[in-house]
Amino acid sequence: MKNIAILGSTGSIGTSTLDICARYPELYRPVALAAGRNVEVALQQCRQWRPKYISMADEETAATLKALLVDNTDTEVLHGTAGSVAVATLSEVDFVVSAIVGVAGLEATYEAVLAGKTIGLANKEALVAAGELIIAAAKKNNVALLPIDSEHNAIHQCMRGGTSAEVKQIWLTASGGPFRNTPLDEFAKITPAQALKHPTWVMGQRITVDSATMLNKGLEIIEACRLFNLPPGKVRVTIHPQSTVHSLVEYIDGSILAQISVTDMRLPILYALAYPDRIASDLTFDLSTLSQLDFQQPNLDRFPCLRLSYEAAEKSQAHCIALNASDEIAVAAFLAGNLPFLGIPRTIEEVLARTTASSPATIADVLALDQQARALAREIIAAES
Repeated sequence: MKNIAILGSTGSIGTSTLDICARYPELYRPVALAAGRNVEVALQQCRQWRPKYISMADEETAATLKALLVDNTDTEVLHGTAGSVAVATLSEVDFVVSAIVGVAGLEATYEAVLAGKTIGLANKEALVAAGELIIAAAKKNNVALLPIDSEHNAIHQCMRGGTSAEVKQIWLTASGGPFRNTPLDEFAKITPAQALKHPTWVMGQRITVDSATMLNKGLEIIEACRLFNLPPGKVRVTIHPQSTVHSLVEYIDGSILAQISVTDMRLPILYALAYPDRIASDLTFDLSTLSQLDFQQPNLDRFPCLRLSYEAAEKSQAHCIALNASDEIAVAAFLAGNLPFLGIPRTIEEVLARTTASSPATIADVLALDQQARALAREIIAAES
């Protein structure tokens, strides 16, 4: 039996993880949860699973949940970063699913690594912003970082077929989002409603917009560099509209290994939870439906965020922090109707141009650089409005 802590329990990864726990109750037990501000879903999860702790994003939502849990004396309600850290470092926890979106989940993930927990990593921003620190801490504490992102999970599986020295390059697949065939002269008119219609996955708002700009794939490039110790030049991107091949590893002898499965996040979650074993599931793929596989090179004029991501990966950790922070602010402004779609890459590019190369030595340094980049992005957006 593995005791699980879930950071981001009310989001899509969190609810999928709880579905796995329900399917395999003899193997996995959620003992601690960290949620956001969705009190209704958090309440349902507490009543179903009766975790030892649940942490909410802030004191107000924690108080609301606590008042509704008067009949549940098993669960202690916490809040904020300190609450998430308590959930992630609970002594009886064996495995931490890190799925809080953005740098909000960074400290809890880092503390879980320091506490020696096995990590199922769905929070790509943690490695983008603090990859050097997290990887170093994982090595020092002999902690396994198991990717839950479908692309990196696929790479992890394919790299079991050879050694790192035998890898020529890896290929991250991308659906291309809703605008892969939209004429470029129509990009200026793209609305939030259009950007939120992803052709393959059902995800949160920010990651859906990031998929439309391909900034999400850019963050995955940086994450792959950290996870698999590869230079940016060995991490390639290919547009694969069917989203059937989740990623590929090309070896020096010319062999290419690809991972194919249904587009269901429960599968990479189950892989990470069961690693190094595999567990039987009903998440099967029907090969008879596989009639066509298309792969295309991404157009960097159409997706400038992809170019900016490669540039940040080549420059410094500070640039990677700035890339993520400025995007988060720009996407929020776009969704609020305060920034056009093309303003997202413009804002990111301007923030990167005004960022000084550096490598933060502590998580506090990372968070300080993150706040600086956010403030700069807000300033740039205000000037454009």
